[in-house]
Amino acid sequence: MAVPDRTEPVALVPRYYRDNFLQLCDAVEALYGDLLHADERALLARWRDLPEPAQCLYVRLVSRVGPWFRRSKLAYAEIGDLAAALTELSAAGLLATSGALGLEELARLFTVAEWRRAFAADLPAAQPRSKPDLLAAIAALQWPDADLLGRLLEVTGDQLVAPIAGDTVQLLQLLFFGNRRQGLTDFVLSDLGIARYYPYPLDRQRRRFSCREAVDEYRYWGELADAHWLLQDAGDAGGLAALAEQTLATSPRFATSERRYWKLCNRLARNLERIGELALAAQLYARSQLHPARERHIRVLENSGSCEQALQQCKQLLDQPWCEEEREAAQRILPRLHRRLGQPSPARRRDAVRTLDLALPRVEFGVELAVARHLAADWRGVHYVENALFNSLFGLAFWEQIFSPVAGAFHNAFQSVPADMYLQGFYQRRQTLLDARLAELATVDLYPELLTALHRYWGYQCRWVSWQLLSAPLLEQVLACLPREHLLAIWQRMLFDPGENRRGFPDLIALGDAPGAYCLIEVKGPGDQLQHSQRRWLRFFAEQAVPACVARVSWASA
Repeated sequence: MAVPDRTEPVALVPRYYRDNFLQLCDAVEALYGDLLHADERALLARWRDLPEPAQCLYVRLVSRVGPWFRRSKLAYAEIGDLAAALTELSAAGLLATSGALGLEELARLFTVAEWRRAFAADLPAAQPRSKPDLLAAIAALQWPDADLLGRLLEVTGDQLVAPIAGDTVQLLQLLFFGNRRQGLTDFVLSDLGIARYYPYPLDRQRRRFSCREAVDEYRYWGELADAHWLLQDAGDAGGLAALAEQTLATSPRFATSERRYWKLCNRLARNLERIGELALAAQLYARSQLHPARERHIRVLENSGSCEQALQQCKQLLDQPWCEEEREAAQRILPRLHRRLGQPSPARRRDAVRTLDLALPRVEFGVELAVARHLAADWRGVHYVENALFNSLFGLAFWEQIFSPVAGAFHNAFQSVPADMYLQGFYQRRQTLLDARLAELATVDLYPELLTALHRYWGYQCRWVSWQLLSAPLLEQVLACLPREHLLAIWQRMLFDPGENRRGFPDLIALGDAPGAYCLIEVKGPGDQLQHSQRRWLRFFAEQAVPACVARVSWASA
């Protein structure tokens, strides 16, 4: 199967951003129209009633860092008559032309030369040379902000404009993307043919936010997270402690806010831990259900002298770990706690990794390809696949479960995985579906099963699947060699922690001519060391009798 040709450059239509915003508005109104307030619906109606050039200008302004802009600096060829568009925006109540701007905001909008021209007569003849010093001298004049702005506009002959209701646009973006990170600049242009997205259902029954209160609560915790960053940057210990008390005084009512709340607890607790506020940090860690809360809580208990309690929590964590990193951290902490309590500690088993030492001629291309070429004589095929192969097999095997319409998983039509794909709880929210699929995969012939999936889903965007790598012949070769029990064990481990266990796979796969005749090979050039994720996979392969080794390369002298 040929990979579609994507080498030809794709030209954007001149007003693509307006089309994207329109699509965003349509999607939000379809899914969340019942949650929008009257003024928010009115904003959308006013924008839709504008002529297209004015619509474009509004989207341009709300997409840029502002909110204030100088009229003389606005230049968009595709809009045409900018003055008319500005007039139409103002008439529709979507443009402000005056406002209270402080010295810091004005400094961003005007150049040092313009500041000098505006205030030359009011400053000493020997004016400061740098802009910060010049602005400090102007601030010392103690003019009202309105007078500063008036003088600057008078000298430059300019006007300031700002789009109105930027907060409503932020709300629309939150409802569309399902998070506060993404905005209009991240919008996906599916109509260019660059990407095709799997047609999962989007409806109000499975939307992320069930009611307006859930939206407002999510934004509230986002505002507290912003406050945390400001306090952290300022080194305000008292402010951090007060914010911690505020955070502990309540908890989320809606599941959509839980992860944001837990992240805030973790970050606040870590900062408090650093400044010695261990009791308050412990309370925050105990409230959080997100890694590394339990690990850090154990460390806080240990540092507070409560080693017996820390030991019990460490054992509980090992019984039911949330993720790979947490399990590994607990395995490191447990022996130390035993020693501090004067108890015998079980010896940690050292990893026994098969090593293949190779002395190869120095090459200009990658060391992985050099090893593949060296080993090719001993195998039917040696392929440089790194993480792509096993991730792709996983994506094909669990495609329908990954894209199952779980409530809150899909916010818009442009997602290549569900929103919780790499988060704690992905497996638990789909456990019935995934367990049934694992049972099915334990009985069906895997090659025709995955080949059918390869053809059915070819070209759809999915972060798991590398279409450039996959082909029917490679799929056939791999599945002819890899025993079913090995694949099922690998898939189960990936499902335990998809975010972490999608990486760390060996670089090469060497394939033979019979079932079980294969080897996974991690390549390390001179000075390279195994990463934690790689060590975990190699440890797992040893436990499951999956053939794997580390090829350590040294350069042969000429």
